[in-house]
Amino acid sequence: DLPKPIRANFILSVETDELFITAGLQDRVVQVYEGLVYMDFSKKLMDEQGYGNYASMDMSNLPPFWLAYLSDPSDSGRIHSNIRQRWLSGESVVVEAMRSFAELTDQARAAIKERDWSRLAQLMDQNFELRRCIYTNDCLGPGNLRMVQLARQFGSAVKLPGSGGAVVGLCLDQARLVEMRQAFQEAGCVFCVIAPYNPSASSVGGLH
Repeated sequence: DLPKPIRANFILSVETDELFITAGLQDRVVQVYEGLVYMDFSKKLMDEQGYGNYASMDMSNLPPFWLAYLSDPSDSGRIHSNIRQRWLSGESVVVEAMRSFAELTDQARAAIKERDWSRLAQLMDQNFELRRCIYTNDCLGPGNLRMVQLARQFGSAVKLPGSGGAVVGLCLDQARLVEMRQAFQEAGCVFCVIAPYNPSASSVGGLH
C-alpha cells in the first residue's frame, strides 16, 4: 500500500496526465487523509520530496460551518488556468498572493487549535478578498459573487471552498443562520449546515 502523500500524488497524476482533468493536489490529499487536514505546500518541500507535509487536525467541537452552492457551478479549468500560468511565469503579484494564502492558512490552523472562531471567521473573509484580488470578479463569476454578497448581508464569514459554484461560511449567530438559509433557498441555491465526517473520534496530530 502506497504512503498517503504518494497515493494523493498518484491519483492527481492519473487525473491530469491520463484523464486530462483540471485538478488540484489539495482535493486529492483530503480524499486520501479524510477529515480536517492542514497542508503545507512550501516550494522547498515540493522541490525536495514532490509533495507537501500534511497533518490531520482535531475535529472536536467545531463551530457550525455551512455550505451553499449553485445549480450550475462554473468550470474549474477556466478559473484555474490563468493563475497557474501566471504562477509558473513567476508573476510577483501572484507569487506574493500565494505566500499570503499560506500565512492565512497557518493563522487559521492556530485559530482552530485555540477555538478562536471569531478570528477564524476574519481569516476566511481575508482569504476571499485576497482571492478576489488576484482572480478578479470576472473570473470568479457573478453567481459566486452573489452568494458571497448574500452571506455578508447576514454577517457571516464566507469564502470559496474550491474553484467555483459553491461557498462555505461560518455564521456564529444561530438566529441569523436560520434567516440566511431561507434567503439562500429563496435565491435558488442549495444550502446546508455541514456535518463533517470525522475519520477518528480522537484527536489526531503530527505530520505524516
